[in-house]
Formats: sequence, structure tokens, C-alpha cells
Amino acid sequence: MLNTILRWLTDYGLGVVFFNVWAEQLGLPVPAYPVLVVTGALSVEGRYPAVALLGAAVSACLMADLVWYAAGRRYGSRVLRTVCRISMSPDSCVRQTESMFERWGIWSLLVAKFIPGFATIATVLCGRMRLPLAAFIMVDLIGATLYAGVGITLGVVFHEAIDDVISVFANLGRIGLGVLLLALALFIVVKWGQRHRLIRALRTSRITVSELELLISQGIAPAIVDVRSAGSRERDGTIPGALPWSVNAALDSAPDLPRDAQVVVYCACPNEASAAKVAQQLQRAGFTNVRPLHGGIDAWIAAGLPIERPPAAAVA
Repeated sequence: MLNTILRWLTDYGLGVVFFNVWAEQLGLPVPAYPVLVVTGALSVEGRYPAVALLGAAVSACLMADLVWYAAGRRYGSRVLRTVCRISMSPDSCVRQTESMFERWGIWSLLVAKFIPGFATIATVLCGRMRLPLAAFIMVDLIGATLYAGVGITLGVVFHEAIDDVISVFANLGRIGLGVLLLALALFIVVKWGQRHRLIRALRTSRITVSELELLISQGIAPAIVDVRSAGSRERDGTIPGALPWSVNAALDSAPDLPRDAQVVVYCACPNEASAAKVAQQLQRAGFTNVRPLHGGIDAWIAAGLPIERPPAAAVA
């Protein structure tokens, strides 16, 4: 079976690379870099031109990215929430990507594909912000060329070592294929296991919007911490009185509150994954009563409750 796969790579390498990269950029858990490296090594043997290999990978990236760009342009935040819901790393899904995108803008696409979980959301953000299509295509093409070019170049430079590794797996036959499939399966299982452990832990402690509203109306409102990016706070507003705090902030910069104070943390990610991560950090900083808000800012807004907007957003 492994020999059959290697024969496919030899005979149909350009097509395999195109569909593999296209599927990965659409968000499927099918890593494309191993295929880029292997086919890069095979190109040294004259199986196919390295330039054609690069063209296939770049065009696949662009086609997938245009799908996400169009989805972000038409559906906006709904697409972000959907991507975050199916992501294997939901805690870093929207918040970290938005922060990086705010810092670098469209030029973040140059490195987006090298950062797990970043490329898809950055592309959606470009569409949601309605960045010019021509500018998006130009920068995305450069980023895709860098991404694919590095993988193919690694294969070309280390083709002898890669050929030796391929020979070993080919000689192992079905055992070699089993090892590769097992490694991929373990990667997916570990990532999903980490996700579900986090979600399961926070479900036992989170607070609902109605419970928070009741506490506020009774005059015993807890401290509320907003862990979203500055752009999200400006765009969607905040829960009145919420304190901004970053997931990446140092523990010694935690809010100046009594350590036994009741604290509610919220974000914009499905399953409150970012809020749960901050809740864990605050607990390590000594806070004893920290709870994520079920549904985050989306649930608060859906309930028709008031929000505050920064002055810049209000002027805009």
C-alpha cells in the first residue's frame, strides 16, 4: 500500500500536491508539508519540474483562500465562529489571530500559513474587513509562495536523506504505512483530547448570562474581565464595566482585586475556551472564584442586554 502511495506521488505528484494543499487550506486535518517536502525531493530526480510543483501548491492555496475571503466578506463574524467551533485549538482561535492581524494588517498573510490555526481566520478577517480583492490576492500569493517554496526547497536540499527515509518505509510495506497513519491519528486524538478536557472542565464552573444579569440587578455584580482583542471590543462593544485583559498578559498584571472576589471572564469563542484559559491563569494568580461566561459576548448581545462602546468606535 505504501509503495502504491509512493507511486502515486511519483506519477501524479502535481495533482496530489494540489489537492492536498487545497484541502489543508480549507481547514481539513491533512498536513501538506510532508507531501511538499517529499515531492520536492522527487523533483530532483526529474519526476516533475520544481517550478510546476510550486505553481500547483500556490494555486491550491489561492483557490482555498478565495473561498474563505468570500465567506468572510459575505457572512463576517458568523464564519469566524464556525471556524473556531471546529478548530482543534479553539483557545487561540479568534482572539490571537485578531491581535496579530491588528498589529500587522494584510501583511500578516505573508507568514499566516506557517502558524497553525492562523491562516484561515486571517483570510476570513480580510474578507470581513472588505480589504481590496486585488491587494488580498497579491499579498496572499506572496505568502503562499513563501509557504510552499520553503517546503519544496527543504525537499530539494535534503533529497538524499529523504530518499533514504522513503526507502526504509517502503521496505517496511504495510507496517510503514501503519506507522504513518498511527502518527497522524495520534496527532488528531491528542489535539481533540486537549480541547475536550478544557471544555469539560469549564462546563462545571461557567455562569450563564441570566445569572450574571441577576447579580448585576441585585447590586452584587462580580468583577467582569474581557479577554478579547482591542479590535473586537471596538467593533462589538463590551459588557458595561468590563476590564480588558489579555490571555498573554503576565500573571503579575492581573486585575487589582481581592483574591477572593467573584470574577467572570468572557470572550467571543465558542465553548468559552479563551475565557477558560484566562480563568485558569487567574486561579494560578490566587483568585479563588473565577467563572467563564457561557456563550461569551455573543450570548450577552443576543439577550438584548446593554453594551458599552469605546469612544473611537462610537465616533465611527
